[in-house]
Amino acid sequence: MSDPLLVIFDCDGVLVDSEVIAAQVQTEILAEHGVEIDAGEFAIRFAGLTWPLILKRLSEETGRHFPEDLIARVNTEVDRRLESDVEEIAGTRMALDQLVLPRCICSNSSSQRLELELEHVGLWDYFWPHVFSAPEVGTKQVKPAPDVFVHACEQFGVAPRAAIVIEDSVHGVTAAVAAGCRVVGFTGGGHTFPGHSDALSEAGAETVISRLADFPAVVAAFAEWQDA
Repeated sequence: MSDPLLVIFDCDGVLVDSEVIAAQVQTEILAEHGVEIDAGEFAIRFAGLTWPLILKRLSEETGRHFPEDLIARVNTEVDRRLESDVEEIAGTRMALDQLVLPRCICSNSSSQRLELELEHVGLWDYFWPHVFSAPEVGTKQVKPAPDVFVHACEQFGVAPRAAIVIEDSVHGVTAAVAAGCRVVGFTGGGHTFPGHSDALSEAGAETVISRLADFPAVVAAFAEWQDA
């Protein structure tokens, strides 16, 4: 088994507590179009997915057709609220300062949104220029496709099995496992729910943590742990 050579972070729900903000905006606007769904349930079901993919699934489920400008409208409002309200996940700086391995971000969010929220909480310089937006790099396939993780490993010249990913969503864990990476599940965001840890484990996470401050110790332990 390869020693860890790269640490890959998801951003939303791992570094910044943004999933709850996005879910609130999205459910408010969906309600205007006759789709009533609780923000908590929405975050559970759709955390980690892009807004176009969410709308596609909701359209298939409900039979409703949404206006073409809905994607742009929601993205604008989400960005506005993130810029003013988003906070970093507790323990983020402690974890980043302790980790000595190369690191990057692999996210389904746009590079513009990633810069906006990471600059707001002062974390942008911890990662730039290694911030990979799935819709903008490589094959441009978003999670749960594994492509963005494969792209990141290629950029660092690292075999996927030597990369450790931390993800808060089933879709993200599924993508990282499919890429061949080792995965730590994370349940420390404001959108966590009963059964969250079990869901991440079932998707392929080798272990699950609820405190980001614990992540460096887990990375160190992965060098000793045997493959599951």
